[in-house]
Order: sequence, then structure tokens, then C-alpha cells
Amino acid sequence: MKAVFMGTPDFAVPSLKALIEEGFDVVGVVTQPDKPKGRGKKMSMPAVKEEALKHGIEVYQPKKVKSEEFVSVLKDMNPDVIIVVAFGQILSKEILDIPKFGCINVHGSLLPEYRGAAPINWVVINGEKTTGITTMYMDEGLDTGDMILKSKLDIGENETAGELYDRMCALGGKVLRDTLKLLKEGNLKREKQDDSKSSYAPIMDKSLGNIKWDDKCENIFNLIRGTNPWPSSFTKYNGDTIKIWSSKVLNSTSDKPAGSIIDVTEDGIEVSTGTTNLLIKEIQMPGKKRMQVKDYIRGNQIDKTLVLGE
Repeated sequence: MKAVFMGTPDFAVPSLKALIEEGFDVVGVVTQPDKPKGRGKKMSMPAVKEEALKHGIEVYQPKKVKSEEFVSVLKDMNPDVIIVVAFGQILSKEILDIPKFGCINVHGSLLPEYRGAAPINWVVINGEKTTGITTMYMDEGLDTGDMILKSKLDIGENETAGELYDRMCALGGKVLRDTLKLLKEGNLKREKQDDSKSSYAPIMDKSLGNIKWDDKCENIFNLIRGTNPWPSSFTKYNGDTIKIWSSKVLNSTSDKPAGSIIDVTEDGIEVSTGTTNLLIKEIQMPGKKRMQVKDYIRGNQIDKTLVLGE
């Protein structure tokens, strides 16, 4: 069976491997164009491209997959199925109609919840206890197609979005592999999504990480986890913007204004919030590396009279 794979970041690599290992004839891999990366702005290829080249698969990197020119290229490939995983471009109906077995997407949530671009971050930010992977037939809507398979995953109490992302990568490959086996057997079944239970996980931007200290302590704790490693959470300290990478919810309370530094010990920086206090365990000062608070205070001082965020 001939297949085209569309994907870009490392999240999509286990799925590409599953497609290859299941014996599909992968006639092309479509991914985003190479981009400059890092301080040196050296051109870097997407993780999916690296994996495709290892297997000698032809790689295509159109700026606009919907262009008339590239749609013609896809039609010439004549795939039986197109697999789409974190590709980064929207497919037109003309493309969706090309493969006779449809376009199948691997989505990082239990649909219909958390449709959209950043489901892994938002389940952590919202303090969810479980998430998972859904494979589905793509349609013209945003993650609204008929579902095929689902697999649940528990979210760790202190797990960051980055840590969850790594586990979801592997699960995505596994669920797609199971889906492909059913496809080969002709046993794929469709399940309509219940739109009344849908929710949306919008794209992330840097401003989201700005900590509002008068929020509930638990919400701030989840925001710090859900924005780690990107875009990261931050606050103002003595006029500088500092990043906060890990924290802990405390039972202690304070009658001081939200954001007030209550105490500084080797355990961390205790700060008042809208509810109980929060312990900041790992920080990053401007121009410095990430470090545990206990390491930072060995050669530096934290001003206990300051209020964070001001």
C-alpha cells in the first residue's frame, strides 16, 4: 500500500518509523522547510526529514502544501493513504480527497477534548490527570474528523509539558501502528466526535508564561509545569525578568500581598499567592543558566523585601 507521510518535529518521528516498519511503501515525506536554529542561526532540517533520509525516502518541503504546483506533485505520487502528524500546515479539501483510504492524523489528546495546536501544554496548564493519543480521519474542520483509536496516559503529579511530550511521542507511534494494522486488515471503524464535549487548545505564545501571583497557587504551579520548556514562565524581580522552571505547592499561607517573598532557604523561595504559598525551586536569572535556588543563593542574595511581578 502506497503512503505519503506529512510531519515535522521529533513528535512525528515514531509515527514515521511505525509507517515504515508496518511495510507501507512510503513514496514521499512532506515536511516544513529547513530553518535557521540556535545562536549561530545555522540552517537545521526538521527531525522528520533526518529520519526520512536515513531510509532513502524522497523528501518534499513546500512552503505552501496547498499550492497548485504541489497538489499536482501529490496527485502524481498517487498515495493510498496520507499520514499526518504535527505537520504544521493546513490541508485543503483537494488534498484530503487524493488518497482512497483518506488522510489519517495522530492527535495529542483524547478527542474531542483539546482540539488545536498545543494540547500537551494545555492539559498540564489546566491540571488534567489524564490525556492520550487519538488517531482520526481528517476532514476540513480543526481536528473534527471521525475518530479511529484512542489510548489513555496518566499525567504525573509534577510532570512538565516537556516530559509529557516525550512520552506522548512514543505513544503516538504505538497508536498509529495499531491503526495501520487495522487499515491493512480492512477493519478500521469510524466514531463520530461529540461536538458538545469539545474544547480547544490554542497555540502558545510567550506572554502566556507571565505569572499572575494573585491567582490560585495550584494554577501557578500548573502554569510553570505546562510552559516548561517553552515558552517558559516568568516574573519580574527587582526590575529584571527572571524565568521560573519548577515549583511546589505549600500548605502555608501569608497575609502579605500576592507575590511577596516570604522566606528564602535551600529548599527554595517561598512566595505568597492568591491562596497558599508557592515554593520556587529552580530559577534562571537574566543571562544566566537555569539553576536550583539552593545553588544560586550560595553566591548571590535574594531580597526578601521585594514583591515578585512588580
